[in-house]
Amino acid sequence: MTQSAAVQQETEVTISQALSVTVERAVLLKALGHVQSVVERRNTLPILANIKIEVSGNSLSLTATDTDIEITEKIAVEVAEEGAITVPAHTLYDIIRKLPDGAQVALIGTDTAGGKLKINSGSCKFTLASLPVNDFPEMDRGNMTHSFKLLPAEIIALIDKTKFAISTEETRYYLNGIFLHTKNDKLCAVATDGHRLAKVEIDAPAGAKDIDGVIIPRKTVGEIRKLIEDGAGEIEVSLSDSKIAFVCNDAVLISKLIDGTFPDYEKVIPSDNDKEVEIESGALARAVDRVSTISSEKTRAVKFTLEEGKLIVSATSEENGAAKEEIEAEYSENPFDIGFNSRYLLEMMSVLKGQKIQIRLKDGNAPALVSDSEDPTSLFVIMPMRI
Repeated sequence: MTQSAAVQQETEVTISQALSVTVERAVLLKALGHVQSVVERRNTLPILANIKIEVSGNSLSLTATDTDIEITEKIAVEVAEEGAITVPAHTLYDIIRKLPDGAQVALIGTDTAGGKLKINSGSCKFTLASLPVNDFPEMDRGNMTHSFKLLPAEIIALIDKTKFAISTEETRYYLNGIFLHTKNDKLCAVATDGHRLAKVEIDAPAGAKDIDGVIIPRKTVGEIRKLIEDGAGEIEVSLSDSKIAFVCNDAVLISKLIDGTFPDYEKVIPSDNDKEVEIESGALARAVDRVSTISSEKTRAVKFTLEEGKLIVSATSEENGAAKEEIEAEYSENPFDIGFNSRYLLEMMSVLKGQKIQIRLKDGNAPALVSDSEDPTSLFVIMPMRI
């Protein structure tokens, strides 16, 4: 063997695609459900449509990536032979999902030409084509400068009360995520799309008291929320200037951060709104939902007419007609009108938990400041509409 050939052999180690394990269907399905959703349906690189299966010791790890996010989850299995293989993620998930409850699943990887994964469960037998494990990209965590732990309820609050306001406008990419930062010993999560803003804060845990600010992408927010849905202990969060990592039970999610500057959102939060109205949140949501049936699809506009002791919600459109509903409200200032996008209102109100909602207003052209009667840690801003 020549020296150059020997060097090439050392640097390009081929990973064996042979493996053999047995695992309970429910355990495998749960882990696959977490990781396969990262995989995009359309990929420029064929390997990105695959999931990597690695077997070592008494565990099997599943890894999926789109090069911006990587999720790895480990599960306990009965191991007959160690190895690794990659197979189409969505196809594997669909196969396991359609197997009967309580089934035992045997996964057998072969080193034959091209590589194959055999999936055997009772009388069901499948064979999936493979791509080389060496082609599967790995995401480097890099130098994590911050590390802290959060309870599942804390992450759920930070995500659920802000994600509805994340922008989907790709041209303003810096708004396509949740802005996480610390201020005054509080860990704050903020999202805005220019039409509404949501902010939630919790006490900053040790290790998170000097975060200048990072923008967590919308897709990453959705993936970490799915991991927490199935229950977890404390979640370990690590941060660098360009990446964020979450360790949740036996799953690890690593994601790139959005490389951009989040706007100075505090300038949007009104400080001189002197008119306050308090309304039963359920009654308001139902009224807005009913009345907005009449509003046009384009504007979704509803009008609030505030009078002493009441709020009149109304909508008109040339195509559909008119609607009006009156509800009780604690209001004692001068009457005035203001318009809002009904969809924005309903999405905001869907995350409020208190029985009453407080809305602070200045006039019909200024943004409204909204708060939850039972949650002083969150606040919301919604821009008015011309009516």
